[in-house]
Amino acid sequence: MIRNYSKYLTSIPFRLDRLPWSRFHWILVISLGVTWILDGLEVTLKGAISGVLQDPRTLGLTPAQIGLISSWYLIGAVVGSLAFGYLTDRWGRKKLFYITLIIYLLGVTLSAFSWSEMSFCAFRFITGAGIGGEYSAINSTIDELVPARVRGRIDIMINGSYWLGTAVGALSTVFILDPARFAPDLGWRFGFATGGVIGLIILFLRRFVPESPRWLIVHGRREEAERVMAQIESDVARETGQSLDEPEKQILIQPRKTISLVEIVRSFFTKYRARSLVSLVLMTSQAFLYNAIFFTYAMVLTNYYQVPVQRTGLYLLPFAFGNFLGPFILGPFFDRIGRRVMISLTYAISAVLLLITGHLFAHSMITAEEQTLLWSIIFFFGSAAASSAYLTVSETFPLEVRGIAIALFFAIGTGIGGVVAPWLFGTLIGTGSRELVFIGYLIATVLLLATAAVEWRYGIDTEGRSLEEIARPISSRPLAEPR
Repeated sequence: MIRNYSKYLTSIPFRLDRLPWSRFHWILVISLGVTWILDGLEVTLKGAISGVLQDPRTLGLTPAQIGLISSWYLIGAVVGSLAFGYLTDRWGRKKLFYITLIIYLLGVTLSAFSWSEMSFCAFRFITGAGIGGEYSAINSTIDELVPARVRGRIDIMINGSYWLGTAVGALSTVFILDPARFAPDLGWRFGFATGGVIGLIILFLRRFVPESPRWLIVHGRREEAERVMAQIESDVARETGQSLDEPEKQILIQPRKTISLVEIVRSFFTKYRARSLVSLVLMTSQAFLYNAIFFTYAMVLTNYYQVPVQRTGLYLLPFAFGNFLGPFILGPFFDRIGRRVMISLTYAISAVLLLITGHLFAHSMITAEEQTLLWSIIFFFGSAAASSAYLTVSETFPLEVRGIAIALFFAIGTGIGGVVAPWLFGTLIGTGSRELVFIGYLIATVLLLATAAVEWRYGIDTEGRSLEEIARPISSRPLAEPR
């Protein structure tokens, strides 16, 4: 039984959801969403330089070794996601998105000084740990601060900004991999150093992002939550000139310092087991698809189409453009038509297009330019589908376990689909057989189609609904509870 019933009532979640879009939201999107740009830069740079790394004048690596290095980056992302995802729920969103960014800065800077396969693997592991930790803190913060009516499109668009990073990375490789400008073993190192510089700028921008009032209120920091909320409302009202009415809805929160492991397990595997299945399948298939294609993109171009190493970046530009354009064009439909329909549709379309492209590749029926165009079309839909995986996980579980939910399903999905894919495709490409590579594409196709079916059967429509209505906080109580 709760005493002093009224002191536990709060309207903060609904006050956040009724805010008009403002400069506050733009600052939030830019300072936090840029993480995805950094990740895109990292992955693109690593993929684009794979040909250079095989050069005896650099590290002289084999395709399988390059795939292994990519896998260590993903292993780091898995470990970092689990560790920092747990801490995100305990320590708060703001503290963690500082810590994870600093770890990323350390890893990416050290990557520029790699001298062997082993050192490269170690430094990419650190970089991945920072990026993996970012996923939980960033997605939790964005979903908890963005109004419910536009949460779907904003989340998907931010995740899609990953491809701005790939475009920057692709353009940079044209410059840094040009032997007329830099020695073969020098240019690729400058690329990683650039990521460190960008990270320092982001570190400064994040000082303007507040702690999530939703997180504060469930952790008993009511006065701080009200102070942060009041400041947000004051800034928004002053900028937009709109009066902000007090929402009628309230929620009853009984703060708790910690959530037990039993309650965490119960949330994932008992109360929300169908959502857990959907989250796992979405994360696994998108991880396999992207890491299979993207980490080995340059190797396909150089080994099967004889594209010069220094020009692979140019082929990544239309690919990045298609990936970036998809979430921005399709994103609004996730709020208008609905999550379940759009997620199922984007996964299914991606699967069919991948099967067609794989068949054409296996029978040498397309050129490098046509291969790139087809990949761009596939990932126009695939990028929106992949972004929806993160959206689904971050909005369908209770606030107290949101960080660990993102971490857990990202980790398992990446562990199953992402870590295996670069090594598998690196090995298949190393055989020189188009038919064997096509088998890899078939595996990805089956996963995508299965994902579309699971989402259609078990997915839920969360568009326009408050996070607390989708999944009531563990620390909440029914309003009808006796005083």
